[in-house]
Amino acid sequence: MDFKNLIAHCKEYGFIFQSSEIYDGLSAVYDYGPYGVELKNNIKQYWWKSMVQMHENIVGIDAAIFMHPKTWKASGHVDAFNDPLVDNKDSKKRYRADQLIEGYAEKIEAKNQKDIEKAREKFGDSFNEAHFRVTNDRVIERQKQVDAVLGRLAEAMKEGDMDALGAMIAEYEIACPESGSRNWTEVRQFNLMFNTQLGNIAGEEGKLYLRPETAQGIFVNFLNVQKSTRQKVPFGIAQIGKAFRNEIVARQFIFRMREFEQMEMQFFVRPGTEMEWYTYWKETRLKWHKALGTSEAKLRFHDHANLAHYANAAVDIEFEFPFGFRELEGIHSRTDFDLSQHQNLSGKKLQYFDPELNENYIPYVVETSIGCDRMFLAMISNALREENVPDAEGQDSVRTVMKLHPALAPVKAAVLPLLKNKEELTNAATAVYDRLKISVNCQYDEKDAIGRRYRRQDAIGTPYCITIDFETLENDTVTIRERDSLEQRRIAIADIPRVVEEGVKMENLLLS
Repeated sequence: MDFKNLIAHCKEYGFIFQSSEIYDGLSAVYDYGPYGVELKNNIKQYWWKSMVQMHENIVGIDAAIFMHPKTWKASGHVDAFNDPLVDNKDSKKRYRADQLIEGYAEKIEAKNQKDIEKAREKFGDSFNEAHFRVTNDRVIERQKQVDAVLGRLAEAMKEGDMDALGAMIAEYEIACPESGSRNWTEVRQFNLMFNTQLGNIAGEEGKLYLRPETAQGIFVNFLNVQKSTRQKVPFGIAQIGKAFRNEIVARQFIFRMREFEQMEMQFFVRPGTEMEWYTYWKETRLKWHKALGTSEAKLRFHDHANLAHYANAAVDIEFEFPFGFRELEGIHSRTDFDLSQHQNLSGKKLQYFDPELNENYIPYVVETSIGCDRMFLAMISNALREENVPDAEGQDSVRTVMKLHPALAPVKAAVLPLLKNKEELTNAATAVYDRLKISVNCQYDEKDAIGRRYRRQDAIGTPYCITIDFETLENDTVTIRERDSLEQRRIAIADIPRVVEEGVKMENLLLS
C-alpha cells in the first residue's frame, strides 16, 4: 500500500490523528487514537519484556523530562546539537543541507538499481548482483560518484563546515524539490533543543530544556541504580520516555516528529570489552526485529561513516519504509564520554569499583536506541496490505488487512453475534465477550452484515473473529476465523480463552 493511503488508513481506523486537528493541526505533532495507543503499548511491552524481563543484569528507570541545565552542557547538546539548514529563496522552504546532498546520492544509486533490475530480468536465476556491480562500467562509475559525494558529506559534517555543504549543493546543482530553483541561502546551524523557564525566574539562570534524548537521565542515575540494585559490570539500564526536538524539517508522517518516544538501553561494560558487547547487541537487536516476522530483505545494517563525538563505533538498523531505507534503531559504542563529562562538570565521582580487578574505573557504554514511533510506523508499513479473497466476488473479493504479529495486535479477538436482532444470539455473544475480556483486549460488534464486520476487524489487525450463530445455542460451539489464513473452524465456548491466549501471548515473541 502506498504511503498516502497508509496515512489515510491510520486516521480512518483510529490509529493516528493530527494533533489539534480542529484548529488546523500542529505541524509534526500527532495523537495516537484508540487502536494506535494499544499497538504502541504492545510495542513498548515487547521491548521492555525482552530487554528487562529477559535479562537479569538489565533494570529499568523512568527519569524526569526536566533535568538540571548543566546536564545538557556536559552532554554536548548546548554547543553541538545542531542541524545544518538552508532556505530556498523562491519557494521559501527550509531544508536540511545534509539530506539534500544524501538525496542527490540516492538518485545516482537509483540509476544503478534500475540497471540492476533490467539485468535481473534479462538473466533470470543466473543473475549475480554482486558480480554485476563490480563488472558493469556504468554501475562502477556511478558507485564511485556516490562514494565521493557521501565521503565529502561525512567530512563536512564531522568538521561542522557549513561552507563546504553549501559548496556541494551548488556544485551538484541541487534544486529545491518544490520550486525547482537553485536560489539558496547560506547553510547555517540551528540548535534543536526546546527551552523554557524554571518558574518565574527569567534569564540564563532559570533556563530549562525539554530533553532531546532519554539517555542522559540514565547516565546521571548510574551510581544510584548500580548501588541500589547491587548490579555488577556488565549491566544495563533501560528506559522508555518522551523526548523533544525542534525539528525544522519534520516530515514523513510520524517518522520525524517534534515530540516522540524513545526506547533506550545503556549497557555499562569494562573498558576494552566494548566491541564484544557492541557486536552482541547488534546481533541481539536484529533478532528482536526478525522475531516479529519482518522479512530479512526489509532490514539492513548501515555503519556510520561520520561518528558522533562520543562514539568509537556506530551502526543503524535500517528498515525499508514506503519512502526507502531509513534508520529504525541505532547501536552505539559511546566509550566513557558521558560519565566522564558528567563527572567533570558535577565534581561527583561516577566510577565503578571492579572487585575482580580490584580497581576503580569509569565504565564504557554500549547503547541501543530505538524510536517507538518509528517502530510503530515500520510495523504498520510492514503489515498493511490489500489482497484478494479466494472464492469471493465483487467488493468482497479484495480486503484491506493489517497482518500484525498477534502479540502486537491492538485487539486480540472480536465477538460477533450473527444477527443483532436475535436476543438469544446477542445474549450468548455478550456472555462470551464478558468472559474473554478478562484475559485479552477484545471487542463486541453487532452492527452491519457479518462480512462487513470481518472487514473492519481485518483493517485493524484483529487475529481472531468469533461468531456466535444458531448452532452455538444448540451445542455451545462457535466459529473462530483466523485473520491471515481466513480459516474458519468450530471450537467449544469453553476453549475460546485458551485458543486466543495461546495465539496472541507475548511469550511467542520472547521465545522465538
